[in-house]
Amino acid sequence: MDVEGAAAELLAMRRDQRIEPDLPDELRPSDLAEAYAVQSLVVAGLGLGGMIGYKCACTSPIAQAALQIDRPVYGRLLSDSTSADGATLDPERFVHRVVEAEFGLRVAEDVDPIDGGHTAETIADYVSAVIPAIEIVDYRYESWDIGALQVAADNAIHGWWVQGEPLTDWRHLDLGDVPVTVERNGDIATTGSGANVLGHPLNVLAWLADELPRFGGRLRAGDLVTTGVTTDVFEAESGDRIAAHFDGVGSVAVSFS
Repeated sequence: MDVEGAAAELLAMRRDQRIEPDLPDELRPSDLAEAYAVQSLVVAGLGLGGMIGYKCACTSPIAQAALQIDRPVYGRLLSDSTSADGATLDPERFVHRVVEAEFGLRVAEDVDPIDGGHTAETIADYVSAVIPAIEIVDYRYESWDIGALQVAADNAIHGWWVQGEPLTDWRHLDLGDVPVTVERNGDIATTGSGANVLGHPLNVLAWLADELPRFGGRLRAGDLVTTGVTTDVFEAESGDRIAAHFDGVGSVAVSFS
């Protein structure tokens, strides 16, 4: 496939906020290696600062059903599309403003591979903080169901990431049992829990630790990882204030104005 052409098309779709049914046949990746090659060029072309970590997509049954994907994929978090709690974002910079309440994790040290792959138990020792977070997913296709490869190529349709205060004293919590509540303008919009992302947010980090080396990557000290949506999703409108509450972890909010 034409990797450079696919990246150029995806960047043009973002720049022009142009909506298409799919990529042209010759620009569609045929496997994840091609998709992540396109993603690297898209990320470089976005001009949104340096990479600060990863976003994991399609880690919940809700997201997998919406996108008709049976496996997770990852994208990159970038410094200039990341904000602190309480950020106000321009709604016009997004085609869609899909709200996702997610557990963020901060990696304490480089993650070494282990025989048989990582588990929630083995990866926990690499986590220095848990972060309440909201991801804004933004996509430029007519429908969600475009497939895993096109999602991965377009930086896993990542739009923005808002991070709350990191919690370093987190080991007493079972993140899989932590309830999550999302409010829209003060009213409860949706609820969920950490169990909705591969059964436990640490399972997502373990998956990523094993997946990255397949494509030449590795989790490094200081990386931030957002682990996927824990609730049903909805699209924010101009004027909305969104707040996500993670019991025992903290809260995070974002406004569109």
